[in-house]
Amino acid sequence: MNNEDLLERITINPKVMVGKPVIRGTRLTVEYILGLLAHGTVMEDILQEYPCLEKDDIYACRLFASKTLEDASFVPLKAEAS
Repeated sequence: MNNEDLLERITINPKVMVGKPVIRGTRLTVEYILGLLAHGTVMEDILQEYPCLEKDDIYACRLFASKTLEDASFVPLKAEAS
């Protein structure tokens, strides 16, 4: 599946979850799925807990996050000591 097809799995609608990006046809936010992954939940466990999801939905969340950060600039919060 190419990037465009994956990203079509993510939708943004101001009437759904206050406009947060969600997996198409669900109320599961990209943020929620990424949080699960960040805390060590494996993909198989997510898919078992949410049988409406497919692996490509989780890949789409990761791709969405990656694309969102492409144009971001980061400024250190405090200078590192040398």
